[in-house]
This record gives sequence, C-alpha cells and structure tokens, in this order.
Amino acid sequence: MSTEDRPPAPRSLAEALRARGDASLGALLRSRPDLITPVPTDLTQLATRAGTRASVVRALERLDRFALQTAEALAVAADPATYGELLGLMAGDDADPAVVAALPHALNGLREQALVWGDDDRLRLVRTARELLAPSPQHPSPTGLGPTVQEATAGMSPGRIQEIVTAAGLASTHDSVSAVSALAGLFTDRARMAALLAAAPPDSLDVLERLVWGPPYGQVTADPAPRLRWLLDRGLLLPTAPGTVVLPREVALHLRRGLAHRAPEPVPPVVETAAVHRPQVVDSAAAGQAYTALATVEELLKDWDEGGPAVLRAGGLSVRDLKRTAVALDVPEPVAAFWVELAYAAGLIASDGEADERYAATPAYDEWLELPAAERWSRLVTAWLAATRTAGLVGGRDAKDRTLSALGPGLDRSAAPEVRHRVLALLAGLPEGAAPAAASVLARLRWERPLRGDRREDDLRGRLAEWALSEAELLGVTGRGALSAQGRALLGAPAAPAPVPDAEPTGPGDKLPVHHHHRAAPLTALSPAEQAVASAAAARLLAPLLPEPLDHVLLQADLTAVAPGPLQRPLADMLGVLADVESKGGATVYRFTPGSVRRALDAGQAASDLHAFLTAHSRTPVPQPLAYLIDDVARRHGHLRVGAASAYVRCDDDAVLSEILADKRAAGLGLRRLAPTVLAAQTDPAGLLEGLRAMGFAPAAESAEGDVLITRALAHRTPPRTAPEPVPDGPPVPDDTLLAAALRAIRAGDLASTTPRKPGTAPAANGELPRTGAAETLATMQAAVLTGEALWIGYVNAEGAASQRVIAPIRVEGGFVTAYDHTADEVRTYPLHRITGVAELADDAG
Repeated sequence: MSTEDRPPAPRSLAEALRARGDASLGALLRSRPDLITPVPTDLTQLATRAGTRASVVRALERLDRFALQTAEALAVAADPATYGELLGLMAGDDADPAVVAALPHALNGLREQALVWGDDDRLRLVRTARELLAPSPQHPSPTGLGPTVQEATAGMSPGRIQEIVTAAGLASTHDSVSAVSALAGLFTDRARMAALLAAAPPDSLDVLERLVWGPPYGQVTADPAPRLRWLLDRGLLLPTAPGTVVLPREVALHLRRGLAHRAPEPVPPVVETAAVHRPQVVDSAAAGQAYTALATVEELLKDWDEGGPAVLRAGGLSVRDLKRTAVALDVPEPVAAFWVELAYAAGLIASDGEADERYAATPAYDEWLELPAAERWSRLVTAWLAATRTAGLVGGRDAKDRTLSALGPGLDRSAAPEVRHRVLALLAGLPEGAAPAAASVLARLRWERPLRGDRREDDLRGRLAEWALSEAELLGVTGRGALSAQGRALLGAPAAPAPVPDAEPTGPGDKLPVHHHHRAAPLTALSPAEQAVASAAAARLLAPLLPEPLDHVLLQADLTAVAPGPLQRPLADMLGVLADVESKGGATVYRFTPGSVRRALDAGQAASDLHAFLTAHSRTPVPQPLAYLIDDVARRHGHLRVGAASAYVRCDDDAVLSEILADKRAAGLGLRRLAPTVLAAQTDPAGLLEGLRAMGFAPAAESAEGDVLITRALAHRTPPRTAPEPVPDGPPVPDDTLLAAALRAIRAGDLASTTPRKPGTAPAANGELPRTGAAETLATMQAAVLTGEALWIGYVNAEGAASQRVIAPIRVEGGFVTAYDHTADEVRTYPLHRITGVAELADDAG
C-alpha cells in the first residue's frame, strides 16, 4: 500500500476504536465487559471509559506475564514508541528469538484490550496504564528502572549540568536542554558508553552493578567516596534528593544490554507430569471417590436430620459444632468444612429460620436423594464449579481479625470459579492418565495472572488452585491426581491431546510432551445451558463405574449385619433405623442394640415386621440372638406410657411405677404419684422419655387420645430455600444478543455524534445537544418528510437521559414524529416535545 493510500494514523484511542470492525470491537467488549455497563452512547465515551483507572486496573489484572511485561516496557519507552524500540526493550541487544516470535502476539493482545493504540511507528500506552506502570519514587517500576536523564535533572542547576557534560567528555552547550539531550545521547550510544565505562574504576562499576536491576536508588553521604564521586561527576548517578542518588534509565539499559526486564517470559511454564496411570485406573479411582463423596454428604445430612447445629449470632457454625461434625464424618476439620460448604452451595442445607435458628436439610435434599447416584454427583460438582464460597478460608481471619466460620459470612472469593476451571483445564491439556506436579500448575497460573497472583496478600490465587486440586480429588473429578473421563466431560473438553502407554504409574518427575496454551485453544467457562449438557454427559460416563446398589445384607451371630456394598435406598433407610453403623469402608458393618431396635419400634414397626424385613433381606438365616433381642425389646416396648401434664407416666402395673419412684436416678424428673397407675413429672415429655430410657425402661409416647405416637424417620426440614448465588467477579460477559445490540447502539450513537452538519446548525464544540424552537423543529421535520433527508436530533427520554440520534422522518402528526432511527436500526415514534432541537446533515455526510 502506498503512502497516499494508507489511512491516516489515529490521533486518539477513540479514532483507533472507530477504525475497528465489529468483530474486533466485540472481542474488546467480551474481554472487558465493564465497558458496556451501561452501554456507552458512542465510541468517544467508550474510549473514555476504557481509560478510567478502575477499568484499566481490571484489564491489567487479566494480562499474562509476557503481555504485562510488554506493557511495562512501553511504560518506560518514549511516548510514542516505535515497534523497533519496544522490541529492543523486550529482546535486548541479543534479540532473544523466543521474545521476537512472541512479541507481535502480545502487542496485538494489548491492542485488542484497548490498552495500546496506534500504528507500529507510533505505539502509545493508554495514559492511565502508563501512570500505573511507569517508575516513580513512590511506586517503583517492576522493571527496576529509574527516571530518564531528563526527568532526573529537571531540578538541577544549569551550571551543575554543564559540569557533568564536560566531565563526561562532551562539549559544553549554551543551554541546559541541549546539554541534557547530549548527555542522554551519550548514554544511549553503545560504543561511546562502552568507552566511558572502560575508564571507570572497578569499584565504581561495582556500584553500578548493585543498582542496575533495581531498585535504582541509593544513599550517599555529604562527602561521597571517590568511587561514587567519579559516577556523580559524569552523570552516571544523579542526585534526586539530599543524600539520595538514582541510576538514570539510559545508563541502566546500556548495562542491561537493552533489556527492560531481567528475565522476559515469552513462553508459559510447562505443566509437568508427576506420574502417569492407565486411564482405566484413573476413572475407577475417581468413581470410587465420587461414591465416597455421595456417602459423606448423605451421612452429614443424616447427622443433621432432626435439626443440625445452632446458627451463631454472626452466622455460621461454631468451632465446637464443626469439630463434632468432623468426628461424625471421621475426617479432618478442613475437609468437614468443605463438605458442609458444598452441601450448602448445592442447596441441600440451610438455616430453618426458627426462633432458635438451626441448620437443617432442605426439601431439595429429599428430591436429590431420589435421583440416580451419577446425577446426584453431577449436581454436587456443578455446584462446586460455580461456587464462590471458599471452604479453605474457614478458620482464618478476616480484615477485622474475626474468625471465619463454616457457613458464615466472609467466605466468598469471586475468583474461585475461574481458578477451579482453569486448574481443571490445565489438567485437561495433559494426556489421559497424567497427574501434574502441583508446583508446576501453580507456576503456570502465576504466569497467566501475575498481578492477581503476586500482588494479593498471601497469593490467594495460588491457595485457590491448591484447594481446587485437593477438592477435585475429594469429589472424584480427578483420580490419583489425573483428570478422569467424567471430569473431562464436565468441562466440555475434547479428547486428550495424546494417548499414554498402557502402563502402570511411573515415578515422580517423568516428563510428558509440552502442551503450551498456543498449541490448542484454552477451554473457556461454559454458559449455564452448556454446563447442564456437560454435567449430564459426565453423569452418563460415571454411571457404569459406580457400584450397583444391593438388596441384601449378611446377618452375623454377634448381632451385626454386613453390607458388602452400597444398599438400595429403602433397605438402607430401614437398616439405618433398626441398627447403628459400627464401621465403614469397602463394607459397612451395622450393629443391633436394644436402643436401635426400640428406635425402629418407635418408628411404627411391629416385631413381626422386623422379623419379616430381616428374613427378606438377609442372605444368611436370622441368628437366634437377634430374634431374641427383637422379641425382648418389643415385649417391653410401650409398657409405660408418657404424655403431657407437664408430663405423666402411666402403667397398669403399679409395682413398676413404685420401682421408678424408688430409683435415685429419677430424682431429676420431679415425679410424684397421682394414682396407683399414674405418675406426674415436672419435665417435658421428651425429657421424661429420655430419662426413663436411661434408667433401662422402654416407654412409648402417646397422644392426647391415648394412642401411641409414631416417630417417623423423616425429620426436620427447612422451608423451601434457594442455593446461595455466587458472587460475580465483575460484570458478566455479554451474550451474543446483548453484544450485537450494544455494538449497534454504539455505532449509531457514534454516527449521530460525528456526522457533519450544515454550517450554522451544529451545536457548540463541547458536545451539547442541538437546540431549536418548537416551530423550527416542526418545520424542519415536515420538510424532511417531503425530501427524505436524514436529520440529527437531540432527545430526552422519560427518565431524563439525553442522547443524540440520526433519524429519517416518515410522518409528523398529533405531536409525534415517526421516523427510521439509524441509532436503533428500526422505525420509532418520538414525542416532539421531548426533542431538544434538530440540525440538518451536510450533503456529503455518510
């Protein structure tokens, strides 16, 4: 393209955006959704918003390390800079080939993000980004570079500048500006600088070596040592304040051989492999862990079935209740906190809202229990992927030094879903069966988001990644550290990049082929609809790997029953009432006790029902001791009756009541005889029941009509509750419909604000809306209907929001104008009284 045919260089970011196509603008709005919240009126407003501090900081936080290094290099380059100057700062005098190859992509990314604009011969970093990244005494640059010679000598006397120029071997000049320019020219000339430094004392060069990679500032006394005096006399160190000197940027770049960064990182760190397993082994291990996850959540909810722990006044579980839950689940407390938070995120538990507020299962838990096991698992992992509540923070401290409790406030971290997804995506980039080295995953994440990883206190992003790896293993998304087939499907990931030899695990440190992010498109987060499809696919893959529920147990002569695998739900529910779980593992051992049998009788079962149940579901004959136990407890069950007086006990055998009154353990119940067969108590019926059972009796509760009360297994539930909403990490990414509408509105608004007007009709240059009287507005509209010309109008809607539009009037009647609105790309009707004014467009307006 000839110079005459080349489009003029943009003079501002707005002009650079104006020259973009819709695809490029759409990519910008997707990557920076805060720019269309709300939709800007035109491209000038879009450019202004893209340069605000909050938006620029957010964009910088989403840069990878090399893109950030490129922006930092532009911040210490001339403004504007050429591509050659930028390449010199990034690749150095040796022209590192990896940097040379990666720089165009990084620069284009910064352009797409609207952080850099201009052609390659006039590259400009957005002013706000330059202010954030450029070095200053208060905010040192990550490059370790200091101010330029011109900036460092800004307050220096002309005489002193001439002395430095002369000592450096340069001719004296008539003014300070040319002297500073000559000194900077010397420092940027490789040959002359090499000659100057060749004459330097060795200990002076040692001083420069200590400052060259930053920080560039040093302290000196009022009478500097000879090695410092030599540097100060020649401007190789310049004073910035009393007792403080700085290494000028040009000198540092010469010593660094042109590099702005000590270690440019154009290529992301490799995710290394710690071990390799057969894919079948990985999937089986993950399926086993998935089954354990389901069993753990069920056990947690069963433990809280009759009303779980109380809700703290500030919200959440107490430390004591979390410890008790951990003991009940037989897991460490941090793992117990994870299961509690997962059940909460999935909407399975919530507070009941009662006066003495407690946690309990929700009605959604009963619906969840009825689902097939694989679908229950997919519900849990889908909730985990999207949850912003972070169980790993439990036990830590918030900004006000308050302890963070499970289910309490302060656990939301909006970056958590993105980190989880990215960690799993990195695992999906490895061959099947490959388990990554955790340190290499963390190094990769730090490269991808250096500001979010290094600037935050305690490296929150790194901790989120570590938690994601351990939680994925707990849930069965990974098996033996490698992503399972169901985990890959959960992400909507394609097949693994390369097969792994069908071999047993290898030792740590074995390397697999490198898979960089540029070799395959990185996985992006799925929309809710896409995630539902992916979760269903994952459940289908998991289902054949889960053990089939059994319909039988093995009864033992020692009053135990062995379940050699997972039980069908009706069998498991009934056995959970009739017996206590003694041990868990590959097989579950249940123990029958008088208390457990009484519990089944309290639930409405008769002794004959229990005998029939055990006979039907045991592969072994019912042992005689178990049959005797059931009959013995049933014979005594209900012999005593408890009701409300406060409470009373009645029994046809007055000798039994006399025995109770004589028992010292009954002293706390406040009993007294009302009749030969009736005792009154001052405690409530539930307390009386527990007290008598502790004394060895087997009372039954009765209603006001004298009927035995049946205690159902289905216990306390909260009112219907919705699962907690994740806290978004900034505005949501716009969908295609919103994006198309926003682009159309921005383009049309830009047309309205930039279309040429006829002389004498355009408003003042400050962007005010056109102002014309009602009569002139009406006459111009009517004339435009006859001629078919387009007009530029100012319009104020019912909410008082002003905008400018380009319309082609079609009809004017009844105080309204019907026109084709180029801004909205549709026919609309506007009240004339809301039009502030009208202006005709120039004849050559496009």
